[in-house]
Amino acid sequence: MILLKALTKRFKKLTVLDALELDIAQGERIALVGSNGAGKTTMIRCILGEYTFSGTVEIGGKSPRAHRSEVLKRVGFVPQLPPPLKMPVKELLRFSAAVSGTKVSSIEAIATRLGLDVKQFAHQPFFKLSGGQKQKLLIAIALGRDAELLIMDEPAANLDPEARHVFFSLLAERAAKATMIISSHRLDEVAALVNRVIELDRGKVVLDDRVADAPLTGVLQCAVTLRRPDAAIAKALGEWGFVGSAESVEWSGVVAGADRLRFMGMLSRYVGLLAKLSLEEQPASPSLRVVS
Repeated sequence: MILLKALTKRFKKLTVLDALELDIAQGERIALVGSNGAGKTTMIRCILGEYTFSGTVEIGGKSPRAHRSEVLKRVGFVPQLPPPLKMPVKELLRFSAAVSGTKVSSIEAIATRLGLDVKQFAHQPFFKLSGGQKQKLLIAIALGRDAELLIMDEPAANLDPEARHVFFSLLAERAAKATMIISSHRLDEVAALVNRVIELDRGKVVLDDRVADAPLTGVLQCAVTLRRPDAAIAKALGEWGFVGSAESVEWSGVVAGADRLRFMGMLSRYVGLLAKLSLEEQPASPSLRVVS
């Protein structure tokens, strides 16, 4: 599906990608991890054909620079930083649908599932949306087309917990027919979504490991008992959509199965306050399942 041979990219005297060699097969879900400056975003930009480079990049046997329009029709992309587009949301949807050969209604349906009513913001410039609204719209544009390759750079960074549930369900629906590259500087953010981990450091592959496939659907019913009320953990649990109060020691909520490592990482900051924790696996709720 994706072939990189001796991929090298330099910015003046700085080598960002150093003779990178990768072969990504159809259907693989890749976690592309590494610290800031490791070369993740530069590699993605080369795959998308946005940068000149030395070496070879092929998607389905075609160069993303020599056959740019043909290749990009097969790709859904969610950037790390939303572009500062002044285009109204309605025009952006029409443009994106036309470029990818899909319908505006398909993009709107994904946005609605993520909790964004695009018609409410139809005449508003894209750059004036909130961070979460921009992220939901960019995900909807990427997933609203029938893409064979999904490339996502920190895709869930600005999503609320409910939208993350839906996002993981959307990825589960595509898992059987799309190759995915999900970039993150933290493995725990994406570990449950992928079946292969590739780590970059200074433009080189330092880890390439296959991991067990995990289901992307399903949720955890969680109950947290604190030793005493605490404002900081109350705020953190509230951001995850948990029910409780600043004066409460009992908290309950639901965490997406794919988010379990990220949730446990948050709790680890308050381990001294935890008196009891229970996590019970549940099937995905009906509202999060595929609607046929």
